[in-house]
Order: sequence, then structure tokens, then C-alpha cells
Amino acid sequence: MYKIGILGYGNLGRGVEAAVKKNDDMELVAVYTRRDPSALKINTPGVPVKSTADLDTGKEDLDVLVICGGSATDLPVMTPKYAAMYNVIDSFDTHAKVPEHFKNVDEAAKSAGKTGIISCGWDPGMFSLSRVYATAVLPDGRDYTFWGKGVSQGHSDAVRRIDGVIDCRQYTIPVPEALDRVRNGENPALSTREKHTRECFVVAEEGADLARIENEIKTMPNYFADYDTTVHFISADEMKANHSGLPHGGSVIYSGTTSEGKGHVIEYSLKLDSNPEFTGSVLLACARAAARMNAEGACGAKTVFDIAPAYLCSQDGDYLRAHLL
Repeated sequence: MYKIGILGYGNLGRGVEAAVKKNDDMELVAVYTRRDPSALKINTPGVPVKSTADLDTGKEDLDVLVICGGSATDLPVMTPKYAAMYNVIDSFDTHAKVPEHFKNVDEAAKSAGKTGIISCGWDPGMFSLSRVYATAVLPDGRDYTFWGKGVSQGHSDAVRRIDGVIDCRQYTIPVPEALDRVRNGENPALSTREKHTRECFVVAEEGADLARIENEIKTMPNYFADYDTTVHFISADEMKANHSGLPHGGSVIYSGTTSEGKGHVIEYSLKLDSNPEFTGSVLLACARAAARMNAEGACGAKTVFDIAPAYLCSQDGDYLRAHLL
């Protein structure tokens, strides 16, 4: 049994908790929170809720700590900090800052002999694997990633950090014409703006400067500045009635050639009823891999590119060869 700790009990933390219940080799031993632990009720009876102060001792009995914070401000601090004490997993998804985050986690984890797998989830994560496999097989080609239509947890969280914002749901929407051209094997050169639009539904504090909030959203680097973004200000009741779900999905499409006139299109797609529950399931599979890799002496930061597929699975090699190969 792998002993799992969850840091943070928002949508993603609850998604990891749900995933633990589906994996017989996993045991949730504690949920850690920056809030008052006595005020937090979780969905798993008998599992203690503890303060992050307990984690800070470095003495919690965990095989892996799954860190369920936001990429904007939480994970850049939390993951290196706790990688110096525990094997850790995160879902850091600010693509432009992955190299910097990797370096920080690598230094912390190596100093402690721990394993930290960063940027787990479906993108980055499973989509990353699809891109690298396709690139390896068809070196003369181009990859395209389309997200949505769906709610981006990271982008929604980034908007909620803006002063005056109470809540937000941000939808990422593929541009249909761009999607069709790629699937047809045209290999178009598409800018970021040509592939997706973004739509934000925002609940603001009473009296907040809506023009300022809208401008901060639309000009936010790494999140919205490179996209055509529409911002709607709505009431809390409208948010609850129309935007309470967290669906998402998307496709990685790779188009390449092997010889003159011989084109090939590879497509990997996901349609998710619950973004956080699916992401939590990916995080937990990577947690299994982290524990196994660390037990074999691997330490430092890793990504999904460094994980042998068998390390993700609860089944042994005999089963995988007989049923999945």
C-alpha cells in the first residue's frame, strides 16, 4: 500500500481523493490544509485533516505527497519546499515556466534524495506524451494541441487571484476552422490566437472596478495576453446555475509524412466530465511511479517523459504483457 498525503482540498484535492478510492494499492493517510483543520470536512471517513505545520516538520509518514495548489503562485513555492522533505507530485501547467520550475524542484529533491514529478495531468502530462511519441515516430511533421471546449482550472484560478474577483470560470474554445484544417492534413502554420479563444465568466465584488479587472485578465502574460478573450460579469447565482460543472478535454493532432505523397495524421483526444477528477487520477498514477522510482534510487525532478509506462500501473509485468501489449 502506498501512503498518500494530499496538500490542498479544493477541486483538484477532492479529485485525488476520489481517485484513491479507485486504486486498491493506495491509502489516503492525511489531507493537509492552510486553513483551520477543524473547519474542513473531507469525503473520506477516518482520515485526519492536518495543518501544513505538520508537513513542515518533514516527519509525516508518507510515500508521496500530492500537491494540489495553483500554478500561478502556490506550486512554484510549495513543490520545491516539500520536495526537500517528501516524494512529491504536482500539476504545474504554466508551460513557459516549466524549465525554471523543474530546476528548482530538481535542486531541492536531489538534496534530500527524494523524487519530485512535476507537471502531471493531461496537459501537461498525457498530451505531452502524445506529442513526444508522435514526434519520435514522424520526425517530418508538426504537432497541434487544441483544448476544450472546457473549463481550465489553472486559468480560472489565475483570474480569481485578481483583486476584486470573487469567482471565475474560464472556458477554452478551439477555433473550428483551425481544427478542420489540421484534421485535413493541411499542416497550417497557426498562431496561438488563431487556434483558440478564451471566455471568462466572472463574479466580482460589489463596487469593484470592472474595467480594471477586465484589462488585467486580457493582458495577463502566459494566460490571456496571446488570445482573443471575452469577459462576462455575472452574479453568483448565475455562476451556480450555469457554470457549476468542470468539464474539459481536447485533442493532440500530429500530421507528418514518411515519403513524397504519403501523409499520416495521429490524433489523441479526451472528453472529460470532470477535469479535476480526471487530473487527480493522472496525479495518483504518477504518485505510484514516484514511489517506485524513489525506491530504486531515482531522485531529483522528473516529468512524464522520464516514467516507464509500467511504473504507472498497479498491475504487474505479466498482466501488462498478456492483456495490454
